[in-house]
Amino acid sequence: MIDRSRLAELYGREQASFASNNPKSRAAYEAADNLFGRVPMTWMNKKAGGFPLYFDRAQGNRIWDIDGHEYIDFALGDTGAMAGHSNPVVVEAIVNRVQSLGGITTMLPTEDAQWAAKNLTERFGMAKWSFSLTATDANRWAIRLVRAVTGRPKILFNAYCYHGSVDEALIVVGPDGEGMSRPGNVGSPVAVTETSRVAEFNDLVGLERQLQHMDVAAVLIEPAMTNIGIVLPEPGYLAGVRELTRKYGTLLIIDETHTFSAGYGGMTERDNLDPDVFVIGKAIAGGIPTGTYGLSAELAERVLARTNLDLVDMGGVGGTLAGNPLSVAAMRATLEHVLTRQAFAQMIDLATYFTAGVQTIFDRYDLPWSINQLGARAEYRFAKPYPKTGTAAFESADGELEDFLHLYLINRGIMLTPFHNMALMCPTTTAAEVDLHNQVFEEAIKELIS
Repeated sequence: MIDRSRLAELYGREQASFASNNPKSRAAYEAADNLFGRVPMTWMNKKAGGFPLYFDRAQGNRIWDIDGHEYIDFALGDTGAMAGHSNPVVVEAIVNRVQSLGGITTMLPTEDAQWAAKNLTERFGMAKWSFSLTATDANRWAIRLVRAVTGRPKILFNAYCYHGSVDEALIVVGPDGEGMSRPGNVGSPVAVTETSRVAEFNDLVGLERQLQHMDVAAVLIEPAMTNIGIVLPEPGYLAGVRELTRKYGTLLIIDETHTFSAGYGGMTERDNLDPDVFVIGKAIAGGIPTGTYGLSAELAERVLARTNLDLVDMGGVGGTLAGNPLSVAAMRATLEHVLTRQAFAQMIDLATYFTAGVQTIFDRYDLPWSINQLGARAEYRFAKPYPKTGTAAFESADGELEDFLHLYLINRGIMLTPFHNMALMCPTTTAAEVDLHNQVFEEAIKELIS
């Protein structure tokens, strides 16, 4: 349905407008000669306008750039700011930790750590917790633990999953149905097929075929895929994963770093999941870097019983900064006062409203696109019906169309997650802001297909 010449014309117009309206950001980018790729992290070069916007300040779900433009932020740090930018309760805890109490990195525990661990147990059900600086770090340590206690070398992932920068996770299903390195993988230390196995999300037959090799220490999954669109589990799929892992003596690691949007206790509480290891990061500290992994009581006992494992000297992930007083104070404030059951109910209602509005637009213009919702987040894909596997979601991508829609929205004061078409609600998001998104989104579509 998309006239590619019309798309190119409109995209060129939006790029010209973006360049004209953001001279300070453009100048800052052009002057960044000492940064690799001109940005602090190379993923910041995902820029529909030709250069990134430069950040000035943020509050709640609003961001301002150095050219003075204000944006409604539906990206929210790709979940890291799900509590809202600089929530006053979290800021107060941070300031108190730094100014009144002092000590950011001490290599000593604080009582806040036990409070946070107890709250995490109430939410997600795991018995014992250990902190890191990111969910990536937590995943790496979880992988080491499960290999140690099972004596098995491989980890199984879903194709096009997202678990941070974990080397083992960069595996996809190849044309022959077996694993291959994900296209574009940078500097893998060994062939990823030596460390990993892979199955498509929602494919229990493929999962069992891989587990039958009896060399998989753990299956590491998101309970819904979130970084290749929102690919939701089919009825019975997650229960089937748990059944198969137990059948083949394989542990189950669930990473809810993004799927925490499902509610107070993520999908683990909502759907009564029963992992052996649970990983989460980003959102739980209101934007301060942190991550954590939780162990079931049975697995924690198994690990601690292994006297040949040096859990003191060789057991740390994240070094001296993990579990530092600042991140743990921010975690307690966020979990205790911000990401409450009441807040999640409000956020999920708004995401439902967002989803219904976008779906109405698709129906009105008979677009072959679809949208999925996972709690407080929603994402549309240029396919109908919505893809059910990571590979199908990957194949439905349309970079030119995505860049045009993102830039059209940015030029009118609305931000989506730059990597994909995701909108996330936080406690300060309003229905009026959702309405504005849908109005501008519809205007873009009308221009595109007129």
